[in-house]
Amino acid sequence: MSAPKTLDGWYVYHDFRKVRYDLWKGMSQPAANALLRAYAGFAESQYEIQQDRKGSFGQFVIAGNKADILFLYMRPSLEELNEVKAAFAATPMADFTESTYSYISVVELGGYLAKPGVDIEQDEAIQARLKPAMPSHRHICFYPMNKRRIHPDNWYMLDEEERRKFLLAHGAIGRRYAGIVKQIICGSIGLDDWEWGVTLFADDPLQFKKLVHEMRFDESSARFAEFGPFYVGHQVDTDELWRWLMRSRASFTHERGAGIHDRDRTMGQGN
Repeated sequence: MSAPKTLDGWYVYHDFRKVRYDLWKGMSQPAANALLRAYAGFAESQYEIQQDRKGSFGQFVIAGNKADILFLYMRPSLEELNEVKAAFAATPMADFTESTYSYISVVELGGYLAKPGVDIEQDEAIQARLKPAMPSHRHICFYPMNKRRIHPDNWYMLDEEERRKFLLAHGAIGRRYAGIVKQIICGSIGLDDWEWGVTLFADDPLQFKKLVHEMRFDESSARFAEFGPFYVGHQVDTDELWRWLMRSRASFTHERGAGIHDRDRTMGQGN
């Protein structure tokens, strides 16, 4: 039984991070402003790379407690992803955040798209899918997944025709969400702990629930799919990210300032 062929594009690095609020809230305002200026320069360089079609970059605020921020990068090579990692580590932003989860993968399309006589490198539609610009949708959902390898539901022991039947039915559900949910499927066999990383984008986060719920009742998912943790959030630009971070400082600074004011007033009364 031969393995199906795949088309592979840009390498992808999901970097989920938590804010070190103990450091962030204790930072002086001038130091916080300097941090922003340094990070803004890094972020601008990433957006310029995307504009030049040499990679992709996105910033997201993540809901829940598994992470606070996601930085999402795509590059033509693994070496370039490591260069991005080093460049971020050199920014002050790296000093007051810590990585809670990361995922390495590569944009993947089915090999059936490589039709006879078609030059994949010259096919603009396929190249746009293999090297995608960051979608502009407001919300994001990421999860890793495997295909089950336990008898009797071992995906990898099915013949090609059986797999094709399941994938056609599964794909029909996704097509009903065309224009509503954008998906980027990345292969990670041999690259990370799961076999695929799935990143969904939509303007309405409820569409993630609707799509995944519907797919759970598809036989392909019900019998063969195993899912990892889900991360959801919303996309921000650098200014929005900064305002979100500053709100946590504003509450703390106000409470700390009020405490100092009350303490000083009490000391004055004691005199």
